[in-house]
Amino acid sequence: MFRCLIFTFIFVPFAATASARDEKSIKDFRDALVALAPDVDRGEAELLSVTAHTTSRALEHEYGAVGPPALQNFFVHVGLRRRGYCFHWARDIGVRLKELRLKTLVLYWGAAGAGTRHEHNCVVVCARRQPFRDGIIIDGWRYAGRLLWQPITEDSRYKWAEDVQETAWLQDYRPPKQTRGANAQR
Repeated sequence: MFRCLIFTFIFVPFAATASARDEKSIKDFRDALVALAPDVDRGEAELLSVTAHTTSRALEHEYGAVGPPALQNFFVHVGLRRRGYCFHWARDIGVRLKELRLKTLVLYWGAAGAGTRHEHNCVVVCARRQPFRDGIIIDGWRYAGRLLWQPITEDSRYKWAEDVQETAWLQDYRPPKQTRGANAQR
């Protein structure tokens, strides 16, 4: 719980980038996360919701995001933007969510149309011991920085499947391996 409070204070300065619509979405997303299972920690759900929303808005500015998504993809493809494909959004939001070292919620990587030119990627969050298909998608790409979150089962646009390799990355909370320098003592 103490860790959740620390992260909340860290993200308060970023809250200014969120609109009133985001504030309602943050509360609603938190409540949806808490409703996933009786053992989901409310503070952890709040922290995840704030982090996902503020990170998505920060990436909107960092990427110079524009809508619709096809236009953003075109700009990245022709070199007018450095980042902004859906997997960039999923990766960068995932990096921030991994830092939370969640205890009652679990992160997964969702892929729709994997291996096709229409592939779409996002982060999916579930309660512990809950199957992927019962999770909630977190997608910053679809609305150019305004975070979309909704249960997988309610997303009529995409058929989501877990990408187990990317999920393994999302769930690996270990610090990166330290490499020894040439002068390191053994």
